[in-house]
Amino acid sequence: MRANCYEDTFNSVSTKYLFTLLSTFAFFLATATISYASQDIRIITASTDLTELSVEQLLNVEVASVYTASKYDQKVTDAPASVSIITANDIKLFGYRTLADALRSVPGFYVTYDRNYNSIGVRGFSRPGDLNTRILLLVDGHRINDNIYESAPIGTEFPIDVDLIERIEVIHGPGSSLYGTNAFFGVINVITRQGSDLQGVEVSGTVGSFNTYNSRISYGNEFNSGLKVLLSASLLSSKGQNIYYKEFTSINNGIAENADSDKNHQFFAKLDYQDLTLTGVYGARKKRVPTASFESVFNTRDSSTYDEHDFLDLKYSHTFQEDTDVTARIYLDRSHYHGDFLYPGPPQTINKDIGLGSWWGTELVGTRTFFEKHKVTVGTEYRNNFEQVQRNYNLTNTPSNLDDSRRSNIWALYTQDEFQILKNLVLTAGLRYDHYESFGGSTNWRSGLIYKPLENSTFKLLYAEAFRAPNAYESYYQDNISAIPNTTLKPEKIRTYQAIYEQYLGQTFRSSLSGFYYRISDLITQLNIGDNINPVLQFQNTDQAETKGVTLELENKWSNGLRGRLNYTYQNTKNTQTGNTLSNSPLQLCKLNLSIPFFNNKLSLGVEEQFTGSRTSLAGTNSATFFITNLTLFSKNLLPGLELSANLYNLFGKRYGDPGSTEHRQDFITQDGRVFRIKLSYFF
Repeated sequence: MRANCYEDTFNSVSTKYLFTLLSTFAFFLATATISYASQDIRIITASTDLTELSVEQLLNVEVASVYTASKYDQKVTDAPASVSIITANDIKLFGYRTLADALRSVPGFYVTYDRNYNSIGVRGFSRPGDLNTRILLLVDGHRINDNIYESAPIGTEFPIDVDLIERIEVIHGPGSSLYGTNAFFGVINVITRQGSDLQGVEVSGTVGSFNTYNSRISYGNEFNSGLKVLLSASLLSSKGQNIYYKEFTSINNGIAENADSDKNHQFFAKLDYQDLTLTGVYGARKKRVPTASFESVFNTRDSSTYDEHDFLDLKYSHTFQEDTDVTARIYLDRSHYHGDFLYPGPPQTINKDIGLGSWWGTELVGTRTFFEKHKVTVGTEYRNNFEQVQRNYNLTNTPSNLDDSRRSNIWALYTQDEFQILKNLVLTAGLRYDHYESFGGSTNWRSGLIYKPLENSTFKLLYAEAFRAPNAYESYYQDNISAIPNTTLKPEKIRTYQAIYEQYLGQTFRSSLSGFYYRISDLITQLNIGDNINPVLQFQNTDQAETKGVTLELENKWSNGLRGRLNYTYQNTKNTQTGNTLSNSPLQLCKLNLSIPFFNNKLSLGVEEQFTGSRTSLAGTNSATFFITNLTLFSKNLLPGLELSANLYNLFGKRYGDPGSTEHRQDFITQDGRVFRIKLSYFF
């Protein structure tokens, strides 16, 4: 079946289920009682006359803070962006195993897994085969995207154990005015724990389906001198599944056996002393590839990928005279990708695909308030890519297909002004210039008008621009056979408009309604400029796209400890040249999270429901809509120092697939069925 330009309806069962889910939970949120004996908060229901509430009751609002939106701490309601925050408590209550798991719960986000890498889709946009080049990933403000493929690792190749995460700040919308390239659709900042959060030794062990084992040991302390130390080491091993692919029924009945294993090891060190923070990270993963991608041999253990990410980061942060903040950092990074793919013969041969990247950089940023109305941020950044190596060769006596080694430099200047026009009206404007040796410069800016008619009501009107620079892989990769480079590639550009309304009631209820429009130009796409008999692939700036949509969020915490969060996104993303909906672009997404406490909050049941609308494959086939239900039973302090959780992912064993990419013969890549996990952590 060919893809329609628009996905107009769900099937009848999904429609009824989704409507019931939305209406029921919305009703409970609207009628939720917010009452604490120790606080002066009235019971608030949908029929409450807010004009009868006192000023103190209206102002008794609990609002989270965020750093990433402006590079300084501010309330979420003051940030010139739409913001989502995932806490360490969320990670435990809903059993998130990886960063990808956590991001699946974010409004407008969806994740595609090809049995090797996880790719983030944002508001209907997920290019086939994209390795998260249009999302900027940070760890404590440190850039993680590498310098060859510019990819952001979010699966088991992410170099930090999720148990070490304090919170994840997700900034929706372009962030190039502060962060430069890759901050195209958003910025994700993973903020890690400190030594003072542990105050001792933490040991964790996990066992799960498909012979999956995970272990971690961490030590943290804060000494009398003020020094904070956090050290951690983690190991993961998973045999993986035997997976059936109908496209390979002539080989082993279409079953890939023992070809889905996953192993990683991670080391993390963080030292804080006064204004200095030194962070060291090392993570390495080897993943077998069961999909026979790139026309490699099916049902073999010899095809795999290896990913390594490590860095050292020294940061200095100090506040001068209570109105001037200065942050400086210097860092050294290394990334290593190594792909082995077995190809048929005779004789059979292993093709080796290698990417080695090393770089160092520095950043200096200062923020100061002038005349009590202007909060000005000024910064500069420099990166030196002193190793950008790509190689491709076969383990036979043949010439090398690719041996490319380069160096490059990037520098940038940026500024932002937060101007308080009135007590309840703020204008934010920011501008950044980035300079590349390859194509020159790119200037991007953003502006935001934030109006608060009441302390707990916020309206935001936002405009932003961003760019994504062509990476070394897109510009210089060639194999002397079917792939040729393109050194004239231009940056991709995006312009976005957002309107946001946020409402708080009491300390526990939050709602948000946002509309967005994106327009993207000069998209970098791999094209066949040869023919079907002799294909010649090259990346070119060809496509244009646009997205229109709306997101609704509701969140509440009841007095008995029950917590609930619901978000729904409608997004219409299409190629403006053809008018067709983009592949791998669901029209609708819906996520529900409920945490139900028992036994005086010592035990909780986490329920996560995720709905994904139909998506179109590259071949034009529409997938069915699907719901995934995850359950987590989590206990804390049933015994002193002990945490225990039991997880059931995909509770009902839903069979579904994610769209494949150009390197796959499969139209859709089979995803996990029901998965079980038990995790135990002990603190001493």
